[in-house]
Formats: sequence, C-alpha cells, structure tokens
Amino acid sequence: MYSPFTGGKNRPFLVYYIQASSKNAHTANCKIQRSDIMKSIIVTKDNFQTEVAFAKGTVLVDFWAAWCGPCQMLSPVVDEIAEEHPEIKICKVNVDEQPALAQQFNVELIPTLIVFQDGKVVRRNAGVLPKEEIIALLK
Repeated sequence: MYSPFTGGKNRPFLVYYIQASSKNAHTANCKIQRSDIMKSIIVTKDNFQTEVAFAKGTVLVDFWAAWCGPCQMLSPVVDEIAEEHPEIKICKVNVDEQPALAQQFNVELIPTLIVFQDGKVVRRNAGVLPKEEIIALLK
C-alpha cells in the first residue's frame, strides 16, 4: 500500500521537490523533539493509548512533519493554544516517524488537527487554520 509518509522511492513529486529545492535540504530528515520547549506531548504508537485514547477531556492532536512548511506555520499557533488553554491536552504526531498512526486516522494531508473528546474523534481539519478557528474546533 502506498503512503506519502514512508519516505520511500514512491514519494509524491511535491514532497521530493520541497526537499530537493530547499536551501536547508539537509535538515529535511532531522528529528525534532518539539515538545522540549513547548507544552505539548509527542505521541507515538507506544503512548497513544495512554495520552489520547484513554484521556479524559479534550485532546488536540497535531499530525505534522519536519519538512512540511504549512506544519511549521501552524506549530506556533498550536503552541500558543497549549499555553493559553492548559485544560486542553495538546499532542503532536510526526507522520514520518509514526506512519501507522497517520494511517489509522486516515491522515492524507498535513497538517491535520484531530480533536478527541474522552478518547473519541469529534472533529478534524486538514490544513492551516487561524487560531480562532482552531479554538472553535475545540468547543
């Protein structure tokens, strides 16, 4: 089965073009632990059940990739929401490192935001949104 997140030879042209033409193409494969400085939790297949599926309350999951320009634009907005709304758990899934989670939730475009309420998906959006619209998704 084809997945744009596998990093294999069957990559979509756009992904390859972005990486090949970037001035910082050498950073495309770097691993970023974004939650080191932010109030978000990096989610993997190993901690997904604990952090999201069995979580009580609202959880916002940001599916992203290091090479994705729109993801980098959305990230500071999500981080602001995490700081301003400590009652909402903010999680981030790197689709390159966790393709099984991306596939499980049919994430075909990134960034994708999925809102969980008591472990169940209640809303989702693919693409960049302004802060006010993300907050509206959470209500």
